[in-house]
Amino acid sequence: MAIPSNKEELISAIELNYKKLKAEIDLITEELSDLKTLEGHLKGTLMSPKNLISYLIGWGELVLTWNSKKDNNENVDFPETGFKWNELGKLAQKFYQDYENEDFNKLKLKLDSTVENILLLIDSKSNDELYRISWYEKYTLGRMIQLNTSSPYTNARLRLRKWMKEQQFI
Repeated sequence: MAIPSNKEELISAIELNYKKLKAEIDLITEELSDLKTLEGHLKGTLMSPKNLISYLIGWGELVLTWNSKKDNNENVDFPETGFKWNELGKLAQKFYQDYENEDFNKLKLKLDSTVENILLLIDSKSNDELYRISWYEKYTLGRMIQLNTSSPYTNARLRLRKWMKEQQFI
């Protein structure tokens, strides 16, 4: 799928990629959700499907926080307070820890809710606000949302499919 260039394409990309990802997530049992055999986001580490969902929630929540702060004319630490763009593996580890005590089914519902809130955010913005105004450095808000939602959903789906085959799950 091409990179979205307008509001409708962004919504479509998120909905389509999340629908495909959700179908894969729904195949994972609670017992397998903690199995740390997926390649982690930090070089040389392993993660579980539960960690992968935590990662997606973490980025989705960051997108919502960034937007809320920007809308309130507050300072935004990109990507997150205490982290630099070259430390995204460490940020992923933080996301894993943020949700490590959550039940797998609750995490799935939290991810659903995060995606819904992102779609509501997009719906609340005009196409110009999403794609015609620089929002962070050279990036528009629409591009920042896409980079942290629909693209990672595709990547996560491919990771899970590979993992399920390795586990002889599918």
